[in-house]
Amino acid sequence: MAIEQQRIPEALYRNAINLNRYENGVALKIVREYNNIIIQITDQLKQFDAGELTLTPSAVNRQRTILLQLQESLNTWAESSSAIISQELQGLAELQSEFIREQLTKVLPSAGTKNAVRTVEISPQFAQSVVNTDPRQINVFTLPEEFVVQTGTIPKFSLTAREGAVINLPNGVNVRTAFRRIAASQSEVFTNTVRTGLLSNQTTAQIAKQLRGKLNFEAVGTLEQIKARGGIGTTIANNQIDTIVRTSINQVSNSAINSVFKANSDMVDRYKYVATLDSRTSAICGRLDGQIFEMGKGPQPPQHFNCRSTIVPIIKDEFLDRFGLDQDDLSGGLQRPSKTGLSTRGKLIPASENYAVWLSKQDIPTQNKVFGIEKSKIYRSELKNNNPTDVFRKFVRSDGSTLTLEELAKENAN
Repeated sequence: MAIEQQRIPEALYRNAINLNRYENGVALKIVREYNNIIIQITDQLKQFDAGELTLTPSAVNRQRTILLQLQESLNTWAESSSAIISQELQGLAELQSEFIREQLTKVLPSAGTKNAVRTVEISPQFAQSVVNTDPRQINVFTLPEEFVVQTGTIPKFSLTAREGAVINLPNGVNVRTAFRRIAASQSEVFTNTVRTGLLSNQTTAQIAKQLRGKLNFEAVGTLEQIKARGGIGTTIANNQIDTIVRTSINQVSNSAINSVFKANSDMVDRYKYVATLDSRTSAICGRLDGQIFEMGKGPQPPQHFNCRSTIVPIIKDEFLDRFGLDQDDLSGGLQRPSKTGLSTRGKLIPASENYAVWLSKQDIPTQNKVFGIEKSKIYRSELKNNNPTDVFRKFVRSDGSTLTLEELAKENAN
């Protein structure tokens, strides 16, 4: 069997779905905090009559007071959001590196090969460096190495602050800078909207509604529902927050994956680019999907903002040779086992069968676990007349459910 036909474990597809839910949860938390600030400020704005905010000296002072309060609140939000992302990314890096190590172990066919898999230590400063360090302004090679401080030596296989420092969003800025830019730009949007509204003889209630839309304090609903109800003071910012969260989570997840592969370079020297679960599959990811590249030499996700692609390892023939094994031992030829949901446990299915097709054949409890009970009913209805892959992508794109880091860990353990 050709090495390119090595199977992709179902758990990696499930992990991609669960990462989407995790991203939803983190983004929703930060979006709500931002929106609450806009709602509180517009509540204050509505307390004034339009006449009280005309261009008189006292009115200008009132406007300035409201704007300064907004700026201060948004600056505090930017710092708080950076801290939240830092904490989440640290936990995610640790979780994903262990998950990938376990999946690599499961793919291998014997006790000897499984015992050869190496672990990766995640620096306590890794995520802080991702969020806060701008490599354009600092020589990252002079960063202190915290492992030396703690243990006197750098672990052979680790994901360090130095490596975190070179992870930036596709536009070249770090997460903290991105949040600060949102704070600055939205303060300007607020100011311009208020001034334009007053010059147009709008009431303060009308201006407030224009800024906040139909949102109320602590608005409930999915991330997409909350974004859809917003006004000009929230919509652009909410979408930007969502993009920053999803992109940074994808970056760190793939960095953790790569760190495990790098630590196990004696068994993994190539990878397959997988874009199957990209809910908005881009042209570039569609072109790269399924291609094989050498570690450290090929394109890596994310290729763009909101990139959902990942990579999976290709086990080296030379590594298997050391244990008297070959590719057929690794993957069972052109078939692979399905572990859950089929009427006969252990039933073999084609190795080329993707997760969408596999899921379409599973029992109701398995499908409920992926989409939830109500969405699962609609999912099965759609399957009657549509291609499983098309239906699956549609439902992943519309799924508004969330997971915390702790819940993601439980899902990875299943």
